[in-house]
Amino acid sequence: MASDPKRRRAARHAQPDAGAVRQSARKAPITVERITDAALQVVAEQGYDALTIRSVTNVLETGPSSLYAHIVNKADIDDLLVGRLCSEIVLPTPDPARWREQLRDVYAQLRDQYLKYPGISRAALAMVPTNLEALRVAEGIFSILLAAGIEPQIAAWGMDVLSLYVAGYALENSLVLQRQKSQDATWVLSSEELVARFSALPEATFPNTRKYVTELTSGTGHQRFDFALGLLIDNLARQAALNPIAD
Repeated sequence: MASDPKRRRAARHAQPDAGAVRQSARKAPITVERITDAALQVVAEQGYDALTIRSVTNVLETGPSSLYAHIVNKADIDDLLVGRLCSEIVLPTPDPARWREQLRDVYAQLRDQYLKYPGISRAALAMVPTNLEALRVAEGIFSILLAAGIEPQIAAWGMDVLSLYVAGYALENSLVLQRQKSQDATWVLSSEELVARFSALPEATFPNTRKYVTELTSGTGHQRFDFALGLLIDNLARQAALNPIAD
């Protein structure tokens, strides 16, 4: 019996077995939060195209049945991802005097969240969000538009168009970055190469392309994003002018 305490003490001082540690980690309960974290990890490391039920289970070191206890299908994971990104969006109190600035800020936040994870904006396309965080952001944007005096139907469709543009912009940027990393992507041209190719086009066939090559290839950072978003918002502003808010 005297040796028992010694063996127990030795066991306490022993280095943990790596296999035992992994087994213990695998026993951690699968939750919606862990599924979302794992899905974001897959997208961050491998891109959205790699996101599958199997890739998420690989990160969690579990089987598909563990996920299906919490989700129905891959679309559920998409909804969770969009909700997680939307949870980072800070919404302002709608201000009719600053509604355009507020709208730009909210959509710039959403753009930046999408760009953190290559291709993830695809999860927001062709789906009706049910996640409460996504609905919170939609409510906030809709409220800004209504506070500006925009008729509800126009505000609803305008929000849809703006959201679609932001998701498409982020997706295009992600695709370009992905192709630039590919060894077979030598055809992805830099701005300088594009200017050179446009300038070399036959002038008789492409007179305007050659003449305005600088304008056609200009834009750094998010300049084109800001321009397009401004066009859409300005059109909504014209609608707001037709429906002034009563004092």
